[in-house]
Amino acid sequence: MELRLNEEQRMVQATIRKFVEKELIPLENQVLRNELQGKPSLSAEKIKELQRKAKDAGFWGINTPTEYGGADLGQLMMALVMIEASKTFVPFQFGGSADNILYRGNDEQKKRYLVPTINGDKKSCFAMTEPGAGSDTRNIKMTAFKDGDEWVLNGEKTFITGGNEADFVMAIAITDKEMYTKTGREGVTCFIVDRDMGWTSEYIHTMGEWGPASLFFDNVRVPEENILGTLHQGYDLGLEWIGFARWQVGARAVGGSERLLNMAIDYAKERYTFGKPISERQAIQWQIADSAVELEAMRWLVLNAAYTLDQGEDNRHLASIAKLFGATKANDIIDRVLQIHGGMGYTRELPIERWYREARLWRIYDGTDEIQRLIISRNLLKGHVKLGQFM
Repeated sequence: MELRLNEEQRMVQATIRKFVEKELIPLENQVLRNELQGKPSLSAEKIKELQRKAKDAGFWGINTPTEYGGADLGQLMMALVMIEASKTFVPFQFGGSADNILYRGNDEQKKRYLVPTINGDKKSCFAMTEPGAGSDTRNIKMTAFKDGDEWVLNGEKTFITGGNEADFVMAIAITDKEMYTKTGREGVTCFIVDRDMGWTSEYIHTMGEWGPASLFFDNVRVPEENILGTLHQGYDLGLEWIGFARWQVGARAVGGSERLLNMAIDYAKERYTFGKPISERQAIQWQIADSAVELEAMRWLVLNAAYTLDQGEDNRHLASIAKLFGATKANDIIDRVLQIHGGMGYTRELPIERWYREARLWRIYDGTDEIQRLIISRNLLKGHVKLGQFM
């Protein structure tokens, strides 16, 4: 396989890069100040302004099917966009898209939830993780029982990305305990649950600025028509959502690492010790060289995972590899960048320490390092994939 970007992909990549440099990176100091003061990173008005500019520039819906008004440029293009967008920590995502499993909805669900999400009028979140069920998805406790034409949900979800801002949640709950206990997969169902149906949320404070939420369901009544997909088969939707997210973590790692490594290269040429720039010190040169090699490997693992998905092939194995390598090596690169900057890197005068805290999360969410190693080794040992299969 030879992967080369076509003219359209290069044009979009360059335009996104320019948007990030012009519109987002200048907001970083403001975001840092707001976060230190406990305020939202960006105001709702500023987010709407950025959304308008993105729409005007044609970035809205890059990967959304044309039938919903998008450009449908594919997963490889999405990876390129995510890499460029991740060169800043300003919390803005190029929208016009929705969670992949929302496209599994019926016509009425697409009208009520998918289209408003694509248009930016509604925000969604996905909830599978619980206090006792993270990587071990066989330990889900949240239940849903049938009462007339409604299902009644009880339980708690935790570490839910976007849970505090979401208008609705796609929540996984046990609907047949005997079936779930026996199989560990069947017997759970995915429900679309509007916030005004009664669930509540609260922030979980973390070492980074990522603000996940705990979601609480206390006899929340959900109509039958809000079942997403098939009754008792919600586990497969959960795996589909998680698998799609994994290689995207690798894309974020590439973008952040590239930005910070460029900072380290520039700083090394400017910072003098004992009469010479530290760029002439072998210890610094080797750190930059190692980081550059790892960065390029990360990039190609991510692009290959996205490209494989565009070819209609199962990319879950490659997604786990991209996430594992990207998350671990990005942490190594960011640590070196901070070391090269010395004391200044440790201060909040520069964004490095902020990235340092955020990057540590990449090795945990959407499947820990250990889970990725388990998946990769199991696929190989059981013969599900073979070395070199994706060439």
